[in-house]
Amino acid sequence: MDYETLPLSEWDENHVRCWLESIGIKKEYVEKLHVEEVTGPALRELDESFLRKMGMKGGQIHILIRKRTELLQLPQNAQQAKPPSSKTSNKTATQTDSVRPKTTPAQKSPSGDSSRAADKTSRENTAPAPGKRQRRSNNSPPKNTEEGLQLSNCRPFRSQNTHFKYVKDKVLSPETGVNGLIAPCHEYKSFAIAAELNKNQLQSKFACEVIRFASACMNIRTNGTIHFGVMDSVEEGGWTHGQIIGIKVNEREHYVDALDDYIKKCFSKSVQEVARKCIHPPVFVEVIPKEQEQRFVVEVDIEPTSDLVKSKFFEVLLPKYHEGSKKVILTKERTLYQRLGAKSEPVEHNDLATFIQGLSERDAQREKAELSSAQVHTEVPQNLGRKLSILLNDGKNYMDTSLRYILVTNRCETRDLNYINFLMHLNIFCVFDFDEDSSVSGLYSRYREHHATRPFFLQDFSNESKISNSVSQKHSWDFASESKTGASASQKHSCLFDQTSWIFCNGRSDFLGDEKPCDENTWIRTKKKYLKKAITHICDEILPQGSFIVLFLLLSPVQKPLVDTFQEFYTEMNGTEYIVCIAESRENYEKWAYLAQASCSIKTLEQCSVVGMKLSHIDATIQKMLPSKAQPRHLPVSTGGLCVLPSLEEEKLFSLEILCVDQCDDIKLDLLSEKEIQEIEQNFYRGRKIIWKNFWLADRKRCGEIIERKACEDASKLLDDILQGRGFNCSVAKLKIFHHPGSGGSTIARQVLWKRRKDLRCAIIKTSYLPATVCEHALAFRDYEERDISHCLPVLLLIEDYDEDYLDELKNELMDAVAIRKTIFPRPSFILMCCRRSNDPERLCKFSPTDTVAVTHKLTDLEKSLFKTKLDKLQQKDVKPEFILTFVLMCEEFNATYVRDFVGHILQGIDRSSRDTCLMRYVALLNFYVPNSYLSLSHCEAFLGLGAYTEKKARAYDFKSHLSEQARMIFIELRESTTYISSVQIIHCLVAKEILHQLSGNEPQSQLAMTLLQEKTLFENRFGREEFIKFIRYLFIRRDKRSRGDNTDTLFSPFIEHVCKAEDCEKAIAVLKAAYELLGKDPFFAQQLARLHYNNEKFKDAEHWAGVAKFHLPNDSYILDTEGQVYRKWFSFMVDKMSQDDNPESIIHKIEIALKAMKCFKAAQQAAKAERESMNNVGYFGEVEVGCRLLKFLSTIQVFHRSPDGEYSELVKYLITDYIPNDIAKPWGRLHSRLKGLRQNLYNALEWISEDLSYFQTDKNQENEEEDERDEKEEQIYNPRKWLKRQSEVYARFFISTSLFEGNQSSPESQLIRRMNIYKSGGGSVTNILSFLSDKKENRSIEKLEKILSCYTENPLKDRLEDNDLINYILCHITLACLSPGSAKLLPANTLRQLSARFFKARRPYPASAYFLLTLLYWPDEALDKEPNPEKDEILNTALQTLKRLYEIKMKDVPTRKKRIYTHFFLGKGYGLAKIVHKTRIDNLIRGSLHERRMKWLHGTIWNVPMIRDSLKRVSGWTKDRKLFMRGHVKEFRILPLHHDSVPPGNENVTFYLGFSFNGLVAFNIEVENASPASRTPAV
Repeated sequence: MDYETLPLSEWDENHVRCWLESIGIKKEYVEKLHVEEVTGPALRELDESFLRKMGMKGGQIHILIRKRTELLQLPQNAQQAKPPSSKTSNKTATQTDSVRPKTTPAQKSPSGDSSRAADKTSRENTAPAPGKRQRRSNNSPPKNTEEGLQLSNCRPFRSQNTHFKYVKDKVLSPETGVNGLIAPCHEYKSFAIAAELNKNQLQSKFACEVIRFASACMNIRTNGTIHFGVMDSVEEGGWTHGQIIGIKVNEREHYVDALDDYIKKCFSKSVQEVARKCIHPPVFVEVIPKEQEQRFVVEVDIEPTSDLVKSKFFEVLLPKYHEGSKKVILTKERTLYQRLGAKSEPVEHNDLATFIQGLSERDAQREKAELSSAQVHTEVPQNLGRKLSILLNDGKNYMDTSLRYILVTNRCETRDLNYINFLMHLNIFCVFDFDEDSSVSGLYSRYREHHATRPFFLQDFSNESKISNSVSQKHSWDFASESKTGASASQKHSCLFDQTSWIFCNGRSDFLGDEKPCDENTWIRTKKKYLKKAITHICDEILPQGSFIVLFLLLSPVQKPLVDTFQEFYTEMNGTEYIVCIAESRENYEKWAYLAQASCSIKTLEQCSVVGMKLSHIDATIQKMLPSKAQPRHLPVSTGGLCVLPSLEEEKLFSLEILCVDQCDDIKLDLLSEKEIQEIEQNFYRGRKIIWKNFWLADRKRCGEIIERKACEDASKLLDDILQGRGFNCSVAKLKIFHHPGSGGSTIARQVLWKRRKDLRCAIIKTSYLPATVCEHALAFRDYEERDISHCLPVLLLIEDYDEDYLDELKNELMDAVAIRKTIFPRPSFILMCCRRSNDPERLCKFSPTDTVAVTHKLTDLEKSLFKTKLDKLQQKDVKPEFILTFVLMCEEFNATYVRDFVGHILQGIDRSSRDTCLMRYVALLNFYVPNSYLSLSHCEAFLGLGAYTEKKARAYDFKSHLSEQARMIFIELRESTTYISSVQIIHCLVAKEILHQLSGNEPQSQLAMTLLQEKTLFENRFGREEFIKFIRYLFIRRDKRSRGDNTDTLFSPFIEHVCKAEDCEKAIAVLKAAYELLGKDPFFAQQLARLHYNNEKFKDAEHWAGVAKFHLPNDSYILDTEGQVYRKWFSFMVDKMSQDDNPESIIHKIEIALKAMKCFKAAQQAAKAERESMNNVGYFGEVEVGCRLLKFLSTIQVFHRSPDGEYSELVKYLITDYIPNDIAKPWGRLHSRLKGLRQNLYNALEWISEDLSYFQTDKNQENEEEDERDEKEEQIYNPRKWLKRQSEVYARFFISTSLFEGNQSSPESQLIRRMNIYKSGGGSVTNILSFLSDKKENRSIEKLEKILSCYTENPLKDRLEDNDLINYILCHITLACLSPGSAKLLPANTLRQLSARFFKARRPYPASAYFLLTLLYWPDEALDKEPNPEKDEILNTALQTLKRLYEIKMKDVPTRKKRIYTHFFLGKGYGLAKIVHKTRIDNLIRGSLHERRMKWLHGTIWNVPMIRDSLKRVSGWTKDRKLFMRGHVKEFRILPLHHDSVPPGNENVTFYLGFSFNGLVAFNIEVENASPASRTPAV
C-alpha cells in the first residue's frame, strides 16, 4: 500500500488499516476501525473515549495514541496540523522524508541511520501510563515532555545495582550544570552512529566525550555522569531531549579499554592516577523492553573527591579519528575544560590564571560539601503498617470480606513458612505460583494443610472449556412443550469460587507427568501465551472489576515471568489501583520494579508496594485487620457433644454452605460500628436475602428481633413430625415451603435452619453443582466425625428456587446412597427443605398439606401487630420508609392500591428521559416477566457510561451516586451466590409491574423490548453476559406453568401473551423477529414465531418460520412436531371455513396440507427415537389427530356420501380396497396411495400410544378430578387415556360397514371391519381395554366387555386369531374378571394359558403386552399348579427377561424419575383369574383427594388400610446383598422393589405384596418376616 508516500490528510481507510497493522494493533480492532471508515483526517481526531466505546482495551489505546502522536510530529504531517510557520522554509518541507510508519523517528538516530529498534509493541510489553491524565487534542505534538513521553529517573550515582533498567523512549531530566558539587551533573550523548563504527573509531569517540566531560567535572570539583544512548540533540523532528534510545554494545571491553588507554594518553603524567580514580569504569544499563538485539545506556561516573584533586587542575588532549589516514590523532595542545551550565567548555586563554587561582576556593567548597553529605541523616521510617492497611482495606479497621485475592508469588523459603498465616485467612481465588518445589517444601505444601485446593498448570487453567466441563452443571430449561434447549444456564466457574485454584506457572518438580520446570527463555517461548490467556480469562469473564485484589508476594529473587504476570494484570486492569506488592527484601523488589517499569513508572509502583517490612510483621498486621477471629467451627454430633470442622474439611464439601453451631461467633463485634450494624439490618428490610449475621446480631441484642411468622412455626412442627417418623417411612424426606415473592419464605427457611443448627446438621445446597456431587458431599457431611453411621444426626438441607427434575434426581441419589449402606435407620437420614417462589402457594399446599407450608402476603392479626411495631422501631432510627420499601409493602400485605400509590409517590418528578430511568424500565421489564432475573452491576455501569474502574473505596457508592433519587429507592444491589457477581434488581416484582405501567406512558411494552434489544452496550458487556442472554431468552420464550407455581399455563411467554392481548400479534411477531436476529438466529425463536403465526392464522408465514427452525435443527423432534402443527392447524382452519362452493382444487389442497402434517409428524417420530435423553411422543398424538380429522373431512365429500343406514361404505371401500371412484381417479392421482395407507398409519400410531401409556404412570394434572373435563386440545396432556379412547372410536367409525362385505365373512376386509367394530367398542388396544377398570359405571363397562368378547370367534382354540387380536381377547377376559368374576363370557384361566402358548413357543417377536400377560397367567396358582413345574418357570423367566429388555429399549437414557413405571395389577388372595386385582380397586379403598391418595401411595400408608390388606396376598421372599428374591414354581426370581431403600440390609426373610408391570414384577411394603410391628423395616 502506498500510504508511506502520501501525507496523512490524503490517507483513506485502507491506508489507515495498513498503518495500524504496521504498529502492531490487534487485527480485531484494525477491522473495527476499518468498518468505521477511519481515514487519515479521522485518525488525526481520534480520542480515547471513541476507542473505548468500540471496545478497545487500554493497552492497545496507549499504543495507538502514542504512535499517532509520533506520526503527527513528522514535519510533513505537523504542517498539516497547524498553520505554516514563518520560520519554516519551503525548501525544508520539500527535503523532509515522507511518512515512514514502520520506522518512526523514535527508532532513528539523529543522523538518520537506522537503529533497527523495531518497536513491535504489544500488550505483552506496553500498557497505559499510570495516573489519570487530562484530555487534550490529539492533533498536535505534546506540549511538554510529561504529556508526550514519560519521565524516568537516572541510575543513582555510583550505583552498581545490576537490576536497574532503563525503559526505551522514556525521558531523563534535562542535562544539568553544577548543583552543589555532590549531586552529579548530567550530559547525554545519543552515540547511535558511533556505536556502529569500528573499534578504533568507537573508542576514540567514546574516550573523547568522556575525557572532556570528566576533566570539566574534575576542574569544577563536581560529581557527574555522562550517558551514552540518550538523545542530546533534537535537530530532527520527533525527538525529545533526554529520550532514552540505547545503543548496541558488541564488546564491553572496547569501552573499558578505551578509558584505560586514553586516560594515559590524554592526561599529563602527574595526574593520570588521579584521573583513573576519579573516572569510574563504564556501567552498562539494560534498556527494556528487549528487542531483537539488547540495547544499553553506557554511563561513566566522575567523582573528584577532595583528597584526590586538591590543588590540582586537569588539562587534556582529546583524540580525533582522521578519516584520511584512518588513524587517531590527539589535539596538539592541552586544554583546560570546565562545566558551564549543561556544557563542558574550554577555559578561555585570558581566564586561565583566574581559573587556576580559584582552585583553592573550589577545593574548600568540595571539602565542605563532602563533610555535609557524610553527616548521618536520620531518616524517619515510613509507616508501612498504615500503608499496608490503606492498600488492602482503604485504611479501615478491618478488611472487606467480599473482596477476593489473586496471589502471585515465587519461591517461599522454609523460614518464611512460619509467617504466611495471614494467607490462610484471606479469600484467595487463585494463586500464580512460580515455585516448582512449592508442593514439596513451599507455600502450596503449607496452604493445602489448611484449605482444599484445585491444582492446575497454566495451559489447563487458561483453557476455559476444560474448566467448564469439570465444574459446570447443565440444566435443560423447558421453554415450551414443543421446544427444548441444551443451553447451559449454569455458572460455569462456580467451583473456582469454592476452592482455591493453585496454578503452577513453571511446572512441578514432584509431578510424574511431562509438566517439568523450564528456564526463563523457554518459559517465555512456551508458556507465556497461556499466562496471558489465563489472566484475560479471569479479568474478562470470571471476576468482576473491582471485586478482587492482585497481591504480589515477592519472597525470593525475581525472574522475568513474574514481571510478565504483573504487566498482564496491569494491562487487563487498566492500572495498579487493585494491585498490591509486598516484599521484605528491597533487592527483590527493585529487580521486579526495574523490569516492571516498562509498563508502569517506578513512582507508581512505589505507591502500590510495601517494601522492607518484615514478613512476620506483615503477618501480624494483616491478621489484626481480619474482621473475624481465627477460631475453629463446630458441628453437633449424635452423642450430644460437638466436633471441630476445619476449613480444609469444610471446603471439600464445596457444594454445601454449612451452618455451624457457633456460626458467626468468630466475628470481632468490637470492629462493627453502630452504623454498620444498622446498615446490615436495613439491607434485610430493604429486600435483600437474610444472612446469618442478621440472626447472630439479633441473638446478641445488637439489632432488632427478626419477626417470626406463623409459617415458621408450622414448618418447625412439620420438621418435628418428620424427625419423629410420623407418617414418613423413607430415608429422605421433603419439607416444602412455597411462598409469594417478598413474603419471607426464604427468611422462614433460614430461621428453621438457625434454630435447629445445634441438634441437626444444617446446610444450604448450591444448585450449580450436579446432584451426584451434592449427594456425595451430603453423605460425607452426615458421617463426619460420627462414630456409628447408623446413629448419625439427620441432615437438614435447604434447597431454594430449584428445578423439579434437579430435586427428584437429588432425592433419588440420596435414597440410593443410603440404601447401599445396608443399615436400618430409625428416622430419615436427610430432610430436604425445599423453598420456592410461587404465585399460588396455597393451591400447592392444598395438594400436599402433610409436608407443605404456604407463605403468603396475607398477615394474621398477630403478624400485623408485629410488623407495625417493627416499622415504628425502624422509623425511630430515622429510617425513611422509601429505603425499606419491601418491608413497608409487606406491612400492607402488598395491597395493589397501596403499591400503586406508593410507587407513584416515589416516581414523582422523575426525569423520564434520563439514562437511569431507562435502565429502571429495562430492569422492571425483566423482573416482572422473568422470575429471579437481574442485571449485573457491570451491565448497569456500562449502560450508564461509567468507567470500567472507579475508586476502590467508593465503587458501590459511585454507581449509586449516578442514579436518580428514585432509582436509588427502587433498585436493590444483590450478590448472586452462583455467579459471584453483584447484580441489580427492582425490590419486588409487583413494584416492577407498577414501574412498567407508570413509566410507560403511551409507549407500548413491545417498543420498550425492541429498544432493549437495540442496546449494544448491554449485549456486548462480557460480565454476566450468559445470565443476561438467558433472561432475554426467558422473556420471549419461557412459558408459565402451574406445576412450577405460576398462576396459569400459557401457550407463550407471559410477555408475548401480554403484547398479543394489549397490543396486537403483529407487534409480538416483530419483537420476536428482532430477538431472533439479535441472538444469532436462534432456531427456538424461529419455532416460537411459527407457533405465534399459526395461532394467529398466518399459516404461510408459520410455514416459513417452521422451515427456518428446521433448517437450523433438522433432526430435532420438537421442531419437526411444530412444523407438523403448522399444517395441522392450517388444515383444521381450512376445514372449519369450508363452504358449499369449495371447488375440487380446494379440496385437494386441504387433503395435501393434512398429508403434509402427517408426514412431518412421522419425521418427528423418527427423530424422537434417536434422541436418547428424552421421550417425545407428540409426533404420534399429532398424527392421530390429523388423521382422524382427515377421515371426518373425507366423509363430508360428496363422492363419499353417507349411506341411508348411516355408514360410510363408499369411503371404507376406497380406503381399504383397490377401489377408486371415477370422479376422483384422475384429479386425486397423487393422493390415492397415501390415502390408502391412512388406516395402517393411524393404527400403528394408536398402538404405539397405547403401549406407551401401558408402561408409565400418566398422572392427571394436580387438580381435583372434576377438572378432568378439559378442552379437547389439552386432553392428550391431562388425560391421555381418555383422549386415546375417544380418538380410537373416531378412527374405527370410518372403517365400519356391515353391508359392504356381508357375503364373505372370512375375507380380510370382513375381518378388518370386525376388528374395527371391536375398536369402536373400546377393545382395540391394551390401554383402552384396561380403561374399563377406571370407568365409574361398572355395569356399563361389563356390558361393553361382554359385547366385545361376543365379536370374537366362539372357539378361539380352533379358530386362530391374529397376534394383537389374541392379546386383546385375553386381556378382555382378565379385565372382565376384575369387574364381574361370575360373568358367563369368561373362559377358565387354564384355557387362557393354552391360548397364550404361542407367545413363548413361536420364535418371533411379540408386543410387550404379550409377555405381560404371560406373567399374569403363569404366576403360581394354588388351584392350577398343584405340582411344581420347572417348564412354567421357564415361561415366566422368558417373559420377565423380555419385558426387561423391551423396557430398557423404551427408556433409552431417560432417568427413571421422569417416567415412572405403572403397576397395573396386584396378586390377590383368590385363584385363577380371581387372584388378579387391578390397581383401581385398591384406589377405591383409599379415602381423600387425588393428591392425598398419591401421597399415601408414596409414603406407604395405604398398606395400613385393613380392607386393602384383606384383598391382597402377602408373599414370602428373601434378601441378599440388598437384592430381593422369591420363588416361582421351582426357580428363584429377582423382584424389583418399588423403592430400593426399602430392602433391608443383610440376609433376611421378608414378606411383601406383589405387583405386575411392563417392567416385570414389583414388590410393595417389604417387611422383615416375624418381626414385631414396632421393629419392622419401614418400607413402601
